[in-house]
Amino acid sequence: MMDKVGHVTTSYYIGKIGINLLKWSGVNHKKACLYGGFLGTGYLTILEMFDGFSSEWGFSWGDMAANISGSLIVTSQELLWKEQRITMKFSFHPTNFPDYRKDILGNSFAEQILKDYNGQTYWLSANVSSFMKKENKIPKWINLALGYGAIGMIGGTEKFPGWEGYPSFDRYGQFYFSFDVDLWRIKTKSKFLKKFFNTFGFIKIPFPAIEFSKHGVKAYPLYF
Repeated sequence: MMDKVGHVTTSYYIGKIGINLLKWSGVNHKKACLYGGFLGTGYLTILEMFDGFSSEWGFSWGDMAANISGSLIVTSQELLWKEQRITMKFSFHPTNFPDYRKDILGNSFAEQILKDYNGQTYWLSANVSSFMKKENKIPKWINLALGYGAIGMIGGTEKFPGWEGYPSFDRYGQFYFSFDVDLWRIKTKSKFLKKFFNTFGFIKIPFPAIEFSKHGVKAYPLYF
Protein backbone atom coordinates (compact mmCIF):
# COMPACT_ATOMS: atom_id res chain seq x y z
CA MET A 1 0.00 0.00 0.00
CA MET A 2 2.80 2.45 0.83
CA ASP A 3 4.32 1.90 -2.59
CA LYS A 4 0.99 2.75 -4.24
CA VAL A 5 0.58 5.95 -2.22
CA GLY A 6 4.11 6.89 -3.25
CA HIS A 7 3.14 6.44 -6.90
CA VAL A 8 0.10 8.70 -6.41
CA THR A 9 2.26 11.43 -4.87
CA THR A 10 4.98 11.21 -7.54
CA SER A 11 2.43 11.38 -10.35
CA TYR A 12 0.72 14.31 -8.64
CA TYR A 13 3.87 16.42 -8.44
CA ILE A 14 5.07 15.62 -11.95
CA GLY A 15 1.62 16.69 -13.14
CA LYS A 16 1.79 19.88 -11.09
CA ILE A 17 5.14 20.74 -12.66
CA GLY A 18 3.78 19.89 -16.11
CA ILE A 19 0.79 22.20 -15.71
CA ASN A 20 2.91 25.10 -14.47
CA LEU A 21 5.42 24.67 -17.30
CA LEU A 22 2.72 24.66 -19.99
CA LYS A 23 1.01 27.68 -18.47
CA TRP A 24 4.34 29.51 -18.34
CA SER A 25 4.94 28.70 -22.02
CA GLY A 26 1.59 30.21 -23.01
CA VAL A 27 -0.61 27.13 -23.43
CA ASN A 28 -4.25 27.85 -22.56
CA HIS A 29 -5.55 26.74 -19.18
CA LYS A 30 -7.58 23.69 -20.23
CA LYS A 31 -4.90 22.21 -22.46
CA ALA A 32 -2.22 22.90 -19.86
CA CYS A 33 -4.27 20.99 -17.29
CA LEU A 34 -5.04 18.02 -19.52
CA TYR A 35 -1.61 17.63 -21.13
CA GLY A 36 0.57 18.77 -18.26
CA GLY A 37 -1.55 17.17 -15.55
CA PHE A 38 -1.13 13.71 -17.03
CA LEU A 39 2.60 14.09 -17.59
CA GLY A 40 3.14 12.07 -14.41
CA THR A 41 1.10 9.16 -15.73
CA GLY A 42 2.98 9.24 -19.03
CA TYR A 43 6.40 9.31 -17.41
CA LEU A 44 5.64 6.61 -14.85
CA THR A 45 4.01 4.41 -17.50
CA ILE A 46 7.34 4.29 -19.30
CA LEU A 47 9.02 3.13 -16.09
CA GLU A 48 6.25 0.60 -15.56
CA MET A 49 6.86 -0.81 -19.03
CA PHE A 50 10.53 -1.30 -18.17
CA ASP A 51 9.44 -3.07 -14.96
CA GLY A 52 7.28 -5.33 -17.11
CA PHE A 53 10.40 -6.72 -18.77
CA SER A 54 12.13 -7.23 -15.41
CA SER A 55 11.99 -10.68 -13.82
CA GLU A 56 12.40 -9.05 -10.39
CA TRP A 57 9.49 -6.60 -10.58
CA GLY A 58 6.99 -7.14 -13.40
CA PHE A 59 4.20 -4.89 -14.67
CA SER A 60 1.67 -3.75 -12.04
CA TRP A 61 -1.87 -2.63 -12.82
CA GLY A 62 -2.07 -1.38 -9.23
CA ASP A 63 0.85 0.97 -9.88
CA MET A 64 -0.82 2.18 -13.07
CA ALA A 65 -4.05 2.92 -11.19
CA ALA A 66 -2.04 4.87 -8.59
CA ASN A 67 -0.26 6.85 -11.33
CA ILE A 68 -3.57 7.81 -12.94
CA SER A 69 -5.03 8.74 -9.54
CA GLY A 70 -2.21 11.21 -8.91
CA SER A 71 -2.81 12.84 -12.29
CA LEU A 72 -6.55 13.06 -11.66
CA ILE A 73 -6.04 14.72 -8.26
CA VAL A 74 -3.92 17.53 -9.69
CA THR A 75 -5.82 17.96 -12.97
CA SER A 76 -9.35 17.94 -11.54
CA GLN A 77 -8.51 20.66 -9.03
CA GLU A 78 -6.96 22.91 -11.66
CA LEU A 79 -9.99 22.48 -13.92
CA LEU A 80 -12.50 22.98 -11.10
CA TRP A 81 -10.83 25.66 -8.95
CA LYS A 82 -7.78 26.83 -10.94
CA GLU A 83 -5.69 26.09 -7.84
CA GLN A 84 -4.62 23.22 -5.61
CA ARG A 85 -6.82 23.37 -2.55
CA ILE A 86 -5.87 19.83 -1.53
CA THR A 87 -2.16 19.13 -1.79
CA MET A 88 -0.19 15.90 -1.53
CA LYS A 89 2.47 16.21 1.18
CA PHE A 90 5.30 14.05 2.53
CA SER A 91 7.00 13.67 5.90
CA PHE A 92 9.63 11.34 7.33
CA HIS A 93 11.06 10.28 10.68
CA PRO A 94 13.92 7.80 11.21
CA THR A 95 13.13 4.30 12.52
CA ASN A 96 15.20 1.36 13.76
CA PHE A 97 14.06 -0.98 10.99
CA PRO A 98 17.00 -0.21 8.66
CA ASP A 99 19.24 -1.78 11.31
CA TYR A 100 17.91 -5.17 10.21
CA ARG A 101 18.26 -4.70 6.42
CA LYS A 102 20.39 -1.69 5.54
CA ASP A 103 20.79 -2.94 1.96
CA ILE A 104 17.05 -2.65 1.45
CA LEU A 105 16.03 0.18 3.79
CA GLY A 106 19.09 2.41 3.43
CA ASN A 107 22.50 2.92 5.00
CA SER A 108 22.37 6.68 5.42
CA PHE A 109 19.62 9.06 6.50
CA ALA A 110 19.28 10.32 2.91
CA GLU A 111 18.78 6.77 1.61
CA GLN A 112 16.31 5.95 4.36
CA ILE A 113 14.11 8.90 3.41
CA LEU A 114 13.56 7.19 0.05
CA LYS A 115 13.71 3.53 1.07
CA ASP A 116 12.40 3.13 4.62
CA TYR A 117 8.62 3.06 4.22
CA ASN A 118 8.27 2.65 7.99
CA GLY A 119 9.28 6.28 8.51
CA GLN A 120 7.34 7.76 5.60
CA THR A 121 3.93 9.40 5.89
CA TYR A 122 1.92 10.64 2.92
CA TRP A 123 -0.65 13.38 3.46
CA LEU A 124 -3.65 15.02 1.87
CA SER A 125 -3.35 18.59 3.09
CA ALA A 126 -6.49 20.70 2.60
CA ASN A 127 -6.40 24.49 2.74
CA VAL A 128 -9.18 25.64 5.07
CA SER A 129 -9.62 29.22 3.89
CA SER A 130 -10.00 28.29 0.20
CA PHE A 131 -13.18 26.31 0.98
CA MET A 132 -14.80 29.25 2.76
CA LYS A 133 -16.04 32.70 1.78
CA LYS A 134 -13.34 35.16 0.72
CA GLU A 135 -14.01 37.46 3.67
CA ASN A 136 -13.23 34.75 6.24
CA LYS A 137 -10.63 35.57 8.92
CA ILE A 138 -8.79 32.23 8.83
CA PRO A 139 -5.09 32.59 7.84
CA LYS A 140 -4.68 31.69 4.17
CA TRP A 141 -1.86 29.27 4.95
CA ILE A 142 -3.58 27.06 7.58
CA ASN A 143 -4.32 23.50 6.42
CA LEU A 144 -5.91 20.38 7.86
CA ALA A 145 -4.09 17.17 6.95
CA LEU A 146 -4.99 13.48 6.75
CA GLY A 147 -2.01 11.13 6.61
CA TYR A 148 -1.28 7.49 5.92
CA GLY A 149 1.74 5.45 6.99
CA ALA A 150 2.65 1.87 7.84
CA ILE A 151 5.11 0.05 10.08
CA GLY A 152 6.74 -3.33 10.57
CA MET A 153 8.12 -3.68 7.04
CA ILE A 154 11.62 -5.00 6.37
CA GLY A 155 10.68 -6.52 3.01
CA GLY A 156 8.22 -6.01 0.16
CA THR A 157 6.11 -8.83 1.60
CA GLU A 158 5.95 -10.46 5.00
CA LYS A 159 7.70 -13.60 3.71
CA PHE A 160 10.50 -12.35 1.45
CA PRO A 161 13.45 -14.54 0.38
CA GLY A 162 15.42 -15.39 3.52
CA TRP A 163 12.75 -14.03 5.86
CA GLU A 164 13.27 -16.90 8.30
CA GLY A 165 16.55 -15.35 9.46
CA TYR A 166 14.93 -12.07 10.58
CA PRO A 167 12.64 -11.08 13.45
CA SER A 168 8.92 -11.10 12.70
CA PHE A 169 7.26 -7.68 13.00
CA ASP A 170 3.60 -6.73 13.13
CA ARG A 171 2.84 -5.03 9.81
CA TYR A 172 -0.06 -2.59 9.92
CA GLY A 173 -1.30 0.71 8.52
CA GLN A 174 -1.63 3.98 10.42
CA PHE A 175 -3.92 6.94 9.73
CA TYR A 176 -3.20 10.42 11.04
CA PHE A 177 -5.00 13.70 11.58
CA SER A 178 -2.97 16.89 12.00
CA PHE A 179 -2.59 20.54 11.07
CA ASP A 180 -0.26 21.82 8.37
CA VAL A 181 1.11 24.99 6.79
CA ASP A 182 0.75 25.70 3.08
CA LEU A 183 4.09 27.35 2.37
CA TRP A 184 2.98 28.23 -1.17
CA ARG A 185 0.29 30.55 0.22
CA ILE A 186 2.53 32.56 2.54
CA LYS A 187 3.05 36.08 1.20
CA THR A 188 6.58 37.46 1.46
CA LYS A 189 8.72 40.04 -0.30
CA SER A 190 11.90 38.10 0.42
CA LYS A 191 13.30 36.40 -2.68
CA PHE A 192 15.11 33.89 -0.48
CA LEU A 193 11.93 32.92 1.38
CA LYS A 194 9.96 32.68 -1.86
CA LYS A 195 12.50 30.22 -3.25
CA PHE A 196 12.58 28.34 0.06
CA PHE A 197 8.78 28.05 0.23
CA ASN A 198 8.52 27.01 -3.43
CA THR A 199 11.21 24.37 -2.98
CA PHE A 200 9.97 22.81 0.25
CA GLY A 201 6.22 23.32 -0.08
CA PHE A 202 5.71 19.58 -0.59
CA ILE A 203 6.87 18.81 2.97
CA LYS A 204 4.26 18.37 5.70
CA ILE A 205 5.16 20.76 8.52
CA PRO A 206 5.52 19.02 11.92
CA PHE A 207 2.50 19.57 14.17
CA PRO A 208 0.69 17.69 16.94
CA ALA A 209 -1.09 14.68 15.47
CA ILE A 210 -3.48 11.86 16.33
CA GLU A 211 -2.80 8.33 15.04
CA PHE A 212 -5.53 5.77 14.37
CA SER A 213 -4.61 2.12 13.84
CA LYS A 214 -5.73 -1.38 14.78
CA HIS A 215 -3.96 -0.82 18.09
CA GLY A 216 -6.20 2.14 18.96
CA VAL A 217 -5.61 5.89 19.18
CA LYS A 218 -2.28 7.54 19.95
CA ALA A 219 -1.47 11.25 20.34
CA TYR A 220 1.83 12.90 19.36
CA PRO A 221 2.86 16.31 20.76
CA LEU A 222 4.84 16.81 17.53
CA TYR A 223 4.75 14.41 14.59
CA PHE A 224 7.27 14.33 11.75
